[in-house]
Amino acid sequence: MTTAQQSEARHLLQVYAQLPIEPDSAAGVYLHCGSRRIIDFYGGHAVAALGYAHPDLLATLSRQAENMYFQSNAVALEVRARAADALVGIAPPGLSRVFFVNSGAEANENALRIACRTTGRSRVVALEHGFHGRTAASAAVTWGAAKSWYGFPRAPFEVEFIPRDDIARAEALINGETAAVIIEVVQGLAGAYDLDPAFVAAVAAACKRHGVLLIVDEVQSGVGRTGAAFGTGLYGLAPDMLTTAKALGGGFPCSALLLTEELAAKLKSGDLGTTFGGGPMACALVSTVIEVIRRDRLLDNVRTLSAELQKSALTGPVTGVQGRGFLLGLRCNRPAKDVQAALLARDILVGTSSDPAVVRLLPPLTLERQHVQTLCAALADIG
Repeated sequence: MTTAQQSEARHLLQVYAQLPIEPDSAAGVYLHCGSRRIIDFYGGHAVAALGYAHPDLLATLSRQAENMYFQSNAVALEVRARAADALVGIAPPGLSRVFFVNSGAEANENALRIACRTTGRSRVVALEHGFHGRTAASAAVTWGAAKSWYGFPRAPFEVEFIPRDDIARAEALINGETAAVIIEVVQGLAGAYDLDPAFVAAVAAACKRHGVLLIVDEVQSGVGRTGAAFGTGLYGLAPDMLTTAKALGGGFPCSALLLTEELAAKLKSGDLGTTFGGGPMACALVSTVIEVIRRDRLLDNVRTLSAELQKSALTGPVTGVQGRGFLLGLRCNRPAKDVQAALLARDILVGTSSDPAVVRLLPPLTLERQHVQTLCAALADIG
């Protein structure tokens, strides 16, 4: 147990599995733990899109904090409008309305509530192995939550789960009683499992056929992580709603729900609410993250290095690579936790997943070729 873990244990709930390291600072793609410098291929659950201590993010934080640290949605703010403009500018076509909130779970919660309210239906279809959050509605559509940690006596709506890539089952379950279907095009926690494009197209077609709202959860995959602004674009989807968080604020808590004009027209003042969502600090950072990704051509970087990773990481314990961009899963011939520990001993941090054989890579979009080479050499050394 590290010193910090001992300190946390005095009063904090012990509900997290924690790694045996204690970062005291971070810069670029590195975590500094005393004399150790660890390459972070996990990015704090896919949050550190621009790495750590990025000069543009630090400058934005300082400037906005001095100007106005907080203000609620009771007043309009230009910084909020600029963030919405920037987000719509990279969003899939048709998603032109934004509701800022604070976390991916909150964004999904609001999307599901909008779906039930606007359709008048009370049934939602989700995918096996998907993860959408830990609030009442978002957890209800999270695979396995009801049998383990859900905790509520009942879900707020009926839920049906489709096996991944099962077109026949999707077409059977999506019908005129369904309010919404929620999917991740690349399932993050499940080990960066990228769905079959034919399956995704069939789901979208079934939704359109029955007047069902399609929600795409891009909490992990959004804002450049797949090598596109949103993974939705890689699948040619036109969802009714899209949720995003994680990388959106570069480390500052924020999330967003994007929706179509048609759906937004059904909402009126008071239908949604948030105290901290759309705050000036978060919004200033949203604009900066999007600007830096564009200016520094980070999508090109993700695509180039992802292709190299998918080829060169097939070494040592790795038998296969799945996912898109910098949301990758390395399928191993031994438990992923063992591979994670072996890499950490070599000063490389990776994640695990709900699939015990899959190591997850969620590095900053600023990763460089030398870091990829270091990881692949370490995998080969593990053998």
